[in-house]
Formats: sequence, C-alpha cells, structure tokens
Amino acid sequence: MGLFTREIETAPCQVEVSHKFESLHAHVKFLNGAILNPGDEVQVHGAPVMAPYGELVIEDRMATITRASKVEQLWTRLTGDFEVMELCEFSFSDEVTV
Repeated sequence: MGLFTREIETAPCQVEVSHKFESLHAHVKFLNGAILNPGDEVQVHGAPVMAPYGELVIEDRMATITRASKVEQLWTRLTGDFEVMELCEFSFSDEVTV
C-alpha cells in the first residue's frame, strides 16, 4: 500500500443487533480476522438488520473494507479527537443564576 493508494477487500462478517432494555447495540465481527485501521471504511452488504424489541439478531453477511492510504491514516489520527467532540452535547441547568 502506497502513500496515496487505497486497497479494497471483501470479508465475511457476523452482524449482531440487540434491541433490549438492557442493551441497545450493533456490532460487526469479521470472521476472517480482518483488523481495521484509522480511516478505513466498511460497508456491510444486504438489507438492514432489524431486531424487534426484546430480541437479539445475529446474521452472517459479506462486507467490503476500503483501506485508507497512509496519508488518510495519519490525517484521521491527527483530527480524530476533534471530530469526536462534535458528537458531544453539553447542556447547562438554568437553576444556577450568575
């Protein structure tokens, strides 16, 4: 893999979607041992996995992994912390007066 080139690979994966009171999550596990690096993109093929309330659904699928170039990996490492802060929502109580 070069500085600016991207690689594409397909991998079998297992999709787990939980829609329970105790746990609401979706996980993808690669069955061939593939490991993701910063900046990599994953697209799981097939229809969306929908779990009814109170159930856990596990399905086997295929996924396409687009590997980030070395430059993209470096950029993701440098700017990743700032992008995570965009997900944060801050609220202030109006009970305290200044």
